[in-house]
Amino acid sequence: MARGMFQQKVVVVTGGCAGIGRALALRFAQAGARIAILDVQNEPLVAFREQLMSKLNAEVLAIHCDVADDKACQQAICQVIEHFGGVDVLINNAGITHRSEFADTDLEVFQRIMAVNYFGALHCTRHALESLIERKGQIIVLSSISGFAPLLYRSAYNASKHALHGLFETLRLEVREQGVNVMLVSPGYTATDIRKNALVGDGSINQASIVAPFKVSSPNDVADDIYLGAVKRKRLLVLSNVDWRARFLSRFFPRLFETWMLPRLSGVKLER
Repeated sequence: MARGMFQQKVVVVTGGCAGIGRALALRFAQAGARIAILDVQNEPLVAFREQLMSKLNAEVLAIHCDVADDKACQQAICQVIEHFGGVDVLINNAGITHRSEFADTDLEVFQRIMAVNYFGALHCTRHALESLIERKGQIIVLSSISGFAPLLYRSAYNASKHALHGLFETLRLEVREQGVNVMLVSPGYTATDIRKNALVGDGSINQASIVAPFKVSSPNDVADDIYLGAVKRKRLLVLSNVDWRARFLSRFFPRLFETWMLPRLSGVKLER
């Protein structure tokens, strides 16, 4: 039944070449969906497209797109609609992070984080919304535990995730009567390169190895959970063995969260 639900449906995945985005593209392709991958990496785009086509006989459209660029998003979504006829599922997955204290973080880092994480999702959703309404589709947004609980040294990242919740929880109310579902997903620690490639305060890349304080999920496991959430058209999906504690403590026992869990979630002590 789950496979039948997405058979021949058009699924757009931003940041679809690596990590959770790649796993999601693979999972929906396995369910018979037609896949559009948006990413800024040219060679991985072509290679992943060929992999999906050769191994799964999937219909795949690979588009180079920086989601921070509204015009590029408009062109990409138009290309998807022209090629496949519409959009059934939009997965706003593309994202970047940073690791730096607020006082040491350049304005350009805040702007870049918001441009990708928040405005990237906004851009793609605006341009796909008409088609999503016509097809009574779904919007899936990759948030984080930081969407409801603060994490040290990630003020820009946390702000972008809070903004996503504000935007898409409001949009959900506006489009629910038109048959469109909006699902916010908050994964916990996942084995992707996002933290390995975190920006630092001056905008350069910090490739330091970070040891996660809790169990780390695989992108495939996270993608499976998101896929099942999409089948059930859930509103909110909170994943991993840490998120429910972070959410509960930060909301009802903020001092306990700050003294016990926050140092563990932060994952690193910055050098000064």
